[in-house]
Amino acid sequence: MSDITDAAAAPRPAAAPGEVLLEVKDLKKHFPLTQGVVFKRTVGHVRAVDGVNLTLRRGETMGLVGESGCGKSTVSKMLVALEKPTSGEILYKGDDVTKMGARALKQYRREVQIIFQDPYASLNPRMTVGDIVAEGWSVHADIAPRKGRLQRTQELMERVGLNPDFVNRYPHQFSGGQRQRIGIARALALQPEIIVCDEPVSALDVSVQAQVVNLLEDLQDDFGLSYLFIAHDLSVVRHISDRVAVMYLGSVVEEGTDAQVYTSAAHPYTQALLSSVPVHEPHLRGLKERILLEGDVPSPANPPSGCRFRTRCWKAQDICATEAPALVDRGQGHPSACHFAEAKTVVPTE
Repeated sequence: MSDITDAAAAPRPAAAPGEVLLEVKDLKKHFPLTQGVVFKRTVGHVRAVDGVNLTLRRGETMGLVGESGCGKSTVSKMLVALEKPTSGEILYKGDDVTKMGARALKQYRREVQIIFQDPYASLNPRMTVGDIVAEGWSVHADIAPRKGRLQRTQELMERVGLNPDFVNRYPHQFSGGQRQRIGIARALALQPEIIVCDEPVSALDVSVQAQVVNLLEDLQDDFGLSYLFIAHDLSVVRHISDRVAVMYLGSVVEEGTDAQVYTSAAHPYTQALLSSVPVHEPHLRGLKERILLEGDVPSPANPPSGCRFRTRCWKAQDICATEAPALVDRGQGHPSACHFAEAKTVVPTE
């Protein structure tokens, strides 16, 4: 595959339903807004994440998409216990992560790893690549005996496509794509079951994106990994995901298999997102409807009443201002949070 967008024309086969590993229920994260220098007082809250529900099964990839600022990265940080939720539940194999003690949380962090968005900022410039990959073993020493760690590190580097002889080099001596491979090796080192991929290819060139996505798919097949793949590039998400959830202003507005979301989008926001995806086949370019949204994204500190998308939606009616639509199936075959949901093919396929 030389280009992600070309590969998106042939979505990957759906994974067989497996055991539910991770379940998110009504997850919220509100950051306080304060005033004052000496005596600070809370004057409001930024509702970065406001009632997200997700399910991740063994061996599948769940794509989470939405424009910048919708709360995707905040969700990822809560899932790996880097941020504490304001409310809601994160259930890992039935146990609530938000209520875990130190010992259980240590084990959870071993089994749920993260690949960060920025390969330049996520690696310690003062550590060698070998030390970065092996750092987790200082906490979980049972995974790799001390005497064999150099060999294990080199094996991991080779598995992600890096020269094992570069184990003593520093991050600044690698390209962006190579640094992201180092981040992948670091995540693999603890033998996790779930990897949260927080926009892992957004900072990379398109050709390098394809290589990294192919690597993630190979690793998933080899190790039975489950991914929560967060991105704003719809072509990348369609290529790698089995199911897709679409976020807008802190909430999920549509969810379904990749085929359901991409060929039968029911929520107006999802339809608008898909209409912005470039069509590469010349004979199809004039057939796609372009949906232009008016206005700006509302502030998460002061979201609209009712449906949060109503201020930009061409279908909005009085009920949209008074009643927030539930994320349910309204006859389209998959759930969407719109009172007037209507399945629609936005991007022509033939």
